[in-house]
Amino acid sequence: MWGGRFAGGPAAVMRAINASIAVDKRLWREDIAASRAHAAMLGAQGILSGEDAAAIGRGLAKVADEIGAGKLVEDPALEDIHMHVEHRLTELIGPAAGRLHTARSRNDQVATDFKLWVRGAIDEALAGIDALEDVLLVRADEHADTVMPGFTHLQSGQPVTLGHHLLAYREMLVRDKSRFADARKRMNECPLGSAALAGTGFPVDRTATARALGFERPNANSIDAVSDRDFAIDYLHAAALTALHLSRLAEEIVLWASQPFGFVRLPDAWSTGSSIMPNKRNPDAAELVRGHSARIVGDLVALLILLKGLPLAYAKDLQDDKPPLFDAHDLLGLSLAAMAGMIADLDFVPERMRAAAAAGHATATDLADWLARVADVPFREAHNIAGRAVVAAEQAGKPLDGLSLAQLQAIDGRITKHALSCLSVEASVASRTSAGGTAPARVREAIAAARAARSDR
Repeated sequence: MWGGRFAGGPAAVMRAINASIAVDKRLWREDIAASRAHAAMLGAQGILSGEDAAAIGRGLAKVADEIGAGKLVEDPALEDIHMHVEHRLTELIGPAAGRLHTARSRNDQVATDFKLWVRGAIDEALAGIDALEDVLLVRADEHADTVMPGFTHLQSGQPVTLGHHLLAYREMLVRDKSRFADARKRMNECPLGSAALAGTGFPVDRTATARALGFERPNANSIDAVSDRDFAIDYLHAAALTALHLSRLAEEIVLWASQPFGFVRLPDAWSTGSSIMPNKRNPDAAELVRGHSARIVGDLVALLILLKGLPLAYAKDLQDDKPPLFDAHDLLGLSLAAMAGMIADLDFVPERMRAAAAAGHATATDLADWLARVADVPFREAHNIAGRAVVAAEQAGKPLDGLSLAQLQAIDGRITKHALSCLSVEASVASRTSAGGTAPARVREAIAAARAARSDR
């Protein structure tokens, strides 16, 4: 490929460190698609003869069939998937294959192939998030009335509904989808035709190749086009945040499945056992999702550090831009699928959730709110009164709603019998009717709005 400048071949170690076919062979579909678009444009512009352009197109289709059938023969001497495709094309059609690289460089070729791949990875991520969102909406609908503790500091704070809790993760996923969608829109410019870094003197039609490959437009600057990897960082950033959200949900499943919580029972399909303890049912799928998030965040950091010291334009360091992307893509796909499967199959235990919601005097805020709303007590004073009621309940060994009216009035005479109706966990969640609140009616409205938004897309 570049032997005319060199009298000798590379050292064995140089050959090994320079080869990337083991990694970038995943780009074969994108490489062939971009090469076919490039050859068609060269033919349309009269840069190649119609005969050569047609032969290249037919040959590339044949190469695609062969690789798709698993017949790619890897040769480290050919370095990467791009040269493997061109080498096989030469074997199939002869010298005309050497004209394919007219008016392009491997720099713009690689950047184009990689963008195409990342664009497809974004589409896969969006589909995976959609699937998980659908499952969350189904389970939230089933449990719009199911009472559970709402935690702060992992301490029981106020009662909420399980449906509301699950919808909180749906909101995270909506933001995740917006980040992926923004990344896709921002990256949708085609580098092909930028050549090595300065553009080309051939009369290429960059708009034609951009449109043929589904891009909105060509890149505006040839130097930026071949050196830019912002699109890869955008993908990894969105993937890392999505993985972070999945990890938080996975951690809750791990906690909920533990015996002290007992909020869920794990199905066999999403559990493993112990090699020594026959009683164990381990939440390994959730733990692996939690663990995968660390690797995906690491992939983001790896690419950020890879790029931070590179001057313009292309440098061979960029050969190492693909492993982090491929790793994150694979792990994110597995994590989304595993989480969707787990949430769909989890056996929730409402009675354990309700009992936990009633513990810890979680309706103390409702008593303070009643005093402020009905008895016109300043909230800071109402907060103090409710706190003294909690102390009284603890000393009596009762839940807050187990105190008698006389016991409550001994703390503050402004408390009436009407306050007692506010102190059950069911009354608490039903009262939280503000926009975005946990009241079952609001949960069902939120589910309906989410489904309507999905159907309008």
